[in-house]
Amino acid sequence: MTATHTTFDRNALDLTFSGLENSQFLRACLRQSTTYTPLWLMRQAGRYLPEYRATRERAGSFMGLATNRDFATEVTLQPLERYPLDAAILFSDILTVPDAMGLGLSFAQGEGPRFAHRMDSEAAVDGLEVPDMERLRYVFDAVSSIRAALKQPDGRARVPLIGFSGSPWTLACYMVEGAGSDDYRLVKTMMYARPDLMHRILAVNAQAVVAYLNAQIDAGAQAVMIFDSWGGVLADQAFQTFSLAYMAQVLAGLKRTGPGGEIIPRIVFTKGGGLWLQDLAALDCEVLGLDWTVNLGAARRAVGGAAGGPGKALQGNIDPNVLFAPPAQIAQEVERVLQSFGPPHQGPGSGPTHIFNLGHGISQFTPPDHVAALVEAVHSQSRAMRN
Repeated sequence: MTATHTTFDRNALDLTFSGLENSQFLRACLRQSTTYTPLWLMRQAGRYLPEYRATRERAGSFMGLATNRDFATEVTLQPLERYPLDAAILFSDILTVPDAMGLGLSFAQGEGPRFAHRMDSEAAVDGLEVPDMERLRYVFDAVSSIRAALKQPDGRARVPLIGFSGSPWTLACYMVEGAGSDDYRLVKTMMYARPDLMHRILAVNAQAVVAYLNAQIDAGAQAVMIFDSWGGVLADQAFQTFSLAYMAQVLAGLKRTGPGGEIIPRIVFTKGGGLWLQDLAALDCEVLGLDWTVNLGAARRAVGGAAGGPGKALQGNIDPNVLFAPPAQIAQEVERVLQSFGPPHQGPGSGPTHIFNLGHGISQFTPPDHVAALVEAVHSQSRAMRN
């Protein structure tokens, strides 16, 4: 795969940041100087917050929550009311796309997602089609509603909004397995025994993800992220063939600008993908997310680029379980991560930048006050580093 790099003109960057009270996240995505290291958390709207649990109770179920514009807006904003986070992320689920394909998604209490119908036969795969995006209208309505709710009295938005999708491979895993998996036996059996069927699923998924993310951009998403949550379970070469290649297809089909001409940064996160950092660096995206197994300093040297040249912004990568330690230890781990990346780019032009995040989603058992300690430590320590 050949590396591709995109350059932006100054006017486009101005459009990206205008209308935002806090543009630190988008600036970091585009490798621009920031006054501190911006921070958001994967699954930041979720079960660790008592207010989220109360809203889900009112909604009656997870899908009742996710498919209702007002509920989705409410829970998206809940963490922003508690913490000075630098971005909001749409409250939804990566499995809304296969659900719209007719697979029948459900979430039983205390269990993970499950599909009523699996891609378990040649006939099922042959009948798979890109869903009508109107079946996902509730997602796009939620994006528009969240953008409106983020608006301050002066007309500027508090923070930007991130839209997202699962990667074609990760969606295919759930579609073939019918649920989460410990051994990925069914999906890997199809991949090795009938690669033609797997490629058919992945091709349809890639087209669907392009349409889905572009519709989120049209509705107001200001950055989009591809969650390749199961990419790391693949063998070398299988990853490049069955995951990376289809993420490249998605990225090639995504809109580069939003309705107002603003640049839409694209983030790719492969959990367990550190071994393939150079392969991921060749993707035409602005940001690479990293899990906690990757050394940020080494990643910066490998793919972060130099000042004035091409490179990727990096996102991550503290272990989510650090949040179970006392606040003093959380602050120590924050310092370790920030020091590992080193001083980010400052001044005009572009250069290496870092967006602080967890190496994967936040645990439902995380004490909310420990999240507050994390946010305060990231912001205060990264400000001090710049001074």
